[in-house]
Amino acid sequence: MNEILDEVLSIRQVNRSFENEKTGEQKLILKDINLNVHRGEFISILGASGCGKTTLLRLIAGLDAVQSGEILLDGKSVKGTDSKRGYVFQQGCLFEWLTVEENIALGLKVRKVFKENANRVQEFIEKIGLVGFEKNYPHQISGGMAQRVAIARALINDPEVLLLDEPMGALDSFTRAEIQDLLLNLKQKNNTTMILVTHDIDEAIYLSNRIVIMTPRPGRISEVLTIDETFPRNRGSEEFLKLRKKILERFNLARVKPNPEYFI
Repeated sequence: MNEILDEVLSIRQVNRSFENEKTGEQKLILKDINLNVHRGEFISILGASGCGKTTLLRLIAGLDAVQSGEILLDGKSVKGTDSKRGYVFQQGCLFEWLTVEENIALGLKVRKVFKENANRVQEFIEKIGLVGFEKNYPHQISGGMAQRVAIARALINDPEVLLLDEPMGALDSFTRAEIQDLLLNLKQKNNTTMILVTHDIDEAIYLSNRIVIMTPRPGRISEVLTIDETFPRNRGSEEFLKLRKKILERFNLARVKPNPEYFI
């Protein structure tokens, strides 16, 4: 695993409930979440649907507030959103009336630092491989290209932590692999800490320094797996397949012998 410099994010005893609008009952979504994330790490969060993975990501982003516990970024409590935490949504969420370069530049303009950083827009367009598509609008590019734009839009603000909410979930397998390699490349160049919510076990193994496994609701961290295999990883290697089987077993999805499909 790459050398980790220091702790950037600390999640301490975090709990989150939501009220049922019909009954008024409080439903516990996250319970006693504790996790320390180091600078330059790639963390993936795995768990069944509804276990609170996206809720946890939104709490880290400051899009939602903890009810008890604390989330610290560089030792300071997270209160609301800021440019230190970039967020890439599941569907990219580009602004349809803005071009590729305008979408990427948006964060710089909001922060009023565009003039002194205008050249960085083209740098990121080159990094994500979209030279020639600068003037295109979102409806004129593919889903994979749109996700590249969303990633560049988040990274151009130099966030300390990039939060990725299943950004590759709707992509075909080839495009998904391209985006995965893009993320690893950008992480290596910028030493950006990345936290990914995903349902894809292979994706988590391919990208991560550590994998956080969560229980069904209420979501708790049941285990944190460290992956020491070097990058780039071979999806067909013996070690990769062993890790895959190990994680499948954690979710009770692996059997020593598959059940027969037919009885004769």
